Amino acid sequence: MQQEAAQEGGSVLQRHSYQELFTRYSGNPIIQGLDMPYPVNAVFNPGATMVKGETLLLMRVEDRQGISHFAAARSRDGFSDWRIDPVPTLLPDPRTYPQETWGIEDPRITFLEHERTWTVAYTGYSKAGPVVCLATTKDFKHFERIGAVMPPENKDAALFPVQFSGRWAMLHRPVPTFTGVGAHIWLSFSPDMRHWGDHQMVIQARTGGWWDADKIGLSPPPLWTEKGWLVMYHGVKTTAGGCIYRVGLVLLDPNDPTRVLARSSRWAFGPEAGYEVTGDVDKVVFPCGWVRQGDEIRLYYGAADKCIAVATARVSEMLAWLRDTETACEDVV
Repeated sequence: MQQEAAQEGGSVLQRHSYQELFTRYSGNPIIQGLDMPYPVNAVFNPGATMVKGETLLLMRVEDRQGISHFAAARSRDGFSDWRIDPVPTLLPDPRTYPQETWGIEDPRITFLEHERTWTVAYTGYSKAGPVVCLATTKDFKHFERIGAVMPPENKDAALFPVQFSGRWAMLHRPVPTFTGVGAHIWLSFSPDMRHWGDHQMVIQARTGGWWDADKIGLSPPPLWTEKGWLVMYHGVKTTAGGCIYRVGLVLLDPNDPTRVLARSSRWAFGPEAGYEVTGDVDKVVFPCGWVRQGDEIRLYYGAADKCIAVATARVSEMLAWLRDTETACEDVV
């Protein structure tokens, strides 16, 4: 670690220089509301995947009524020259799917290799609260809705790309009605993606003064690595100045996703840039998608619920960082 001394007001300040795990793209934000081909309030919280050699973002778009829909954007390099669908890619359909009465939000995309299709887990904003919904697509032009698969209040869901003992697995975040219980990440299993059971809590929110106390939720879908399933999750710290959304890392067993192998004690990425600190909801980084190419990860996230940005990291460094900042299981709460 390098140290730099600076003279200020007659005293010497020690300034430390160190490498952050994630590097923000210098061209951030990459997509804003003014980039849309039709009037909107904001674009944020995109799911991400690769389609025919291009990066595809399925963006949450909030219109000027306050209702969210999805719009696709494509880029050859994943950073610039985004081509955005001229009309909404997927609109809520409240007549057929009443769970979408007040919009659809926060898509997370999982490619299922054997089926050669993408499954999109998203939040339907129903009159009874947010619910987990699923839809499938082969081209991001036509979608087949499975519908709501979890009762309210539940959100922040994504599928694993493989089956475990013949069953699909999905991480999600139900919110209990009892106050003071906290909101934690759960895991459920299904034989057909429609009927879900064997529910169990996998990652628990901490309590007290931790950065991820009381409420956590899944960020992008789980990522396969040689060490296990890498999971990024967001933690919400409530302060006198409002909530702060940051993200941390967890490693799950490669064969048994109910088993946590490691969990970071510190956050890995948080709101620091101006476009992350100020927006419709201040102090928020909210990733819903990442794309891996070799050892590099491109993390796509909503910034302050107003725009979309991207940051890069290396999987090998993320795993090393997780090992170095690991929290013992008994220290979680």
